[in-house]
Amino acid sequence: MQNRAPRRDVRHVTIDLDSHLESSGLTLTELANRVGITLVNLSVLRNNRAKAIRFSTLEALCEELDCQPGDILKYE
Repeated sequence: MQNRAPRRDVRHVTIDLDSHLESSGLTLTELANRVGITLVNLSVLRNNRAKAIRFSTLEALCEELDCQPGDILKYE
């Protein structure tokens, strides 16, 4: 396997839940319960410390927040 040199112009995917939480009227705890993940794991996503997200989690978030994946995932 080939080693990759670290990129200097680091861009990454972020998750924007705050605006969707506010517009839906849900708290983080309510969303975690509805989606079926722990509050800690949802906080990791919200604070952009996650290294990955399962499609099933992304689908559940989109279902509860009535949005598309592109509405909450940003490439910066």
